[in-house]
Amino acid sequence: MKYVKWVVVAVVLLLVGSFFHYTLPQHDVVRIADTYEKRIDFGDNSLFWAKSDTGNADGTINRDVFFVQAFYENGKPMVFRNEDTGWGWPPYFKFDTSNLQAEATDLKSSKEAPQWAVITHYGWRNEYMSIYPNAVSIYAVDSPDVKVFPWMNITIFIVLALFILGFYRLVQRFKRRRIDPLIDQAEEHWDSVEAKASDVGEGADAARGWVHRFLKRWFG
Repeated sequence: MKYVKWVVVAVVLLLVGSFFHYTLPQHDVVRIADTYEKRIDFGDNSLFWAKSDTGNADGTINRDVFFVQAFYENGKPMVFRNEDTGWGWPPYFKFDTSNLQAEATDLKSSKEAPQWAVITHYGWRNEYMSIYPNAVSIYAVDSPDVKVFPWMNITIFIVLALFILGFYRLVQRFKRRRIDPLIDQAEEHWDSVEAKASDVGEGADAARGWVHRFLKRWFG
């Protein structure tokens, strides 16, 4: 049972960590090589695609999706999708897909004369399942060595920690006011039952001793 408990804890932590890693914003400094639009037929990986752009019909099995082709400073390629999140999850409230695509197109540059840009996105890139991170914002920077401080992620974790702490204190207060008195009453009742049982046991021992002495006196 000890190992099962730790396995369950590890699985829960893995799921929670994966959820936050996929959902929280990440920042990549890249050179944009090209932008394009492609018709996508959704299959088993449809979970990792956003809904249709705000104002368009939803529930279709295929639609056009914007993409941004980029390269890191070390030459490694990365492809981002560009989709609205609307009022859904994750709560980025992104409605400017076309504007973002225009900004990305304007920042295209060559390898010989690179223009670096920070693309804020969420999600993962998986070549085997054709999963792409979704770009939510983009802006130009002067150097590929720019570091973006993850203030939003830290803020979210602080708020989450305060929420968990507040919930824990609320549970503790409820336990002190409601649960602990019931436990104390149950313990007092059990002690009284034990005391009565002890008195009964002593009386039975005394009666058994009296009968034993009586029989010994008269019958040897």
